[in-house]
Amino acid sequence: MSEERTWVEEIEITGNELVERVKELIAEGNVRRLIIRRSDGTSILEIPLTAGVVAGGVVTVFAPLLAALGALAALMARIRVEIVRAEEPARPEESAPVEKPGEE
Repeated sequence: MSEERTWVEEIEITGNELVERVKELIAEGNVRRLIIRRSDGTSILEIPLTAGVVAGGVVTVFAPLLAALGALAALMARIRVEIVRAEEPARPEESAPVEKPGEE
């Protein structure tokens, strides 16, 4: 059973950058959740993302959400975006066979 390692980062952007930045984050593939907050920290919208989101279908699947974000962004000057990322632990690499003395 593999456990994902998660970490959180937070960025502050202007309202007109919101939709484009969210598209980029979704396309990265390792983002598990986006939390849109006002500049005072109040949560406005939480967007859960699945591990299997395919970058090619992002615009189609998230079109209604992106439209809502565009309307939200028009009303706000500064927005904080909390980004929860996940990374699967690295698998141990197969080591090369060790030669024993005297073997050829």
